[in-house]
Amino acid sequence: MKALIVADVESMSLWDYYSPTKTQGVDVIFACGDMKKEYLEFLVTVVNRPLFYVRGNHDEHLHENPPEGCICVEDDVIDFHGMRILGLGGSMRYGVSSDMYTEKQMAKRIQKLRLKVKLMNGFDILLAHAPAHGHGDLPDIPHQGFECFNHLLEEWKPSYMFHGHVHKEYGNFNRRIDHPSGTTIINGYDHIIIDMPDDFHPPHGNTGNKTYDWYVKTFHR
Repeated sequence: MKALIVADVESMSLWDYYSPTKTQGVDVIFACGDMKKEYLEFLVTVVNRPLFYVRGNHDEHLHENPPEGCICVEDDVIDFHGMRILGLGGSMRYGVSSDMYTEKQMAKRIQKLRLKVKLMNGFDILLAHAPAHGHGDLPDIPHQGFECFNHLLEEWKPSYMFHGHVHKEYGNFNRRIDHPSGTTIINGYDHIIIDMPDDFHPPHGNTGNKTYDWYVKTFHR
């Protein structure tokens, strides 16, 4: 499966000088926050593939005016043909914004999803705006990552975490990090296309949780 990951800045290559060859073979798009509504709508239209997104710390406008044709996964776990995506946007709180959180507030958001994650027997992708603490973040408060993300990765060991927030020009930029949990962390700043193995998530309706798998096979064939 080929995934296009975008975050933070609108790529001139994809927007101003788009060519279908640049996204040829892309199966899914993940947007990690701080992106213009019009840009997300453009991508989901021209690439013509599902686009999943979370909000960044500068995305308050998306609360009332979300991008059409795109799927918001904030504070949710979505099962897309067997691929389980958990969404937690926003950044560390350093000012006044509905998409900024203290460490305690982010941990509370995770706690509210615990039952659903358990029902779905885990998740395959953590889609976030901020990084995990110590793994691609910066020492200043606005760009610090969340420690609770580390606990989440260590507990459930998803295949991937996609985030943004830390720009390449800030220095100390890491496009890819291997987390101790085994999760591959990708910073989607600007854009990147990655190949994910076809078996990185269980087949649809085969998570290992009998109740959930029965529900999927019965009502979502």
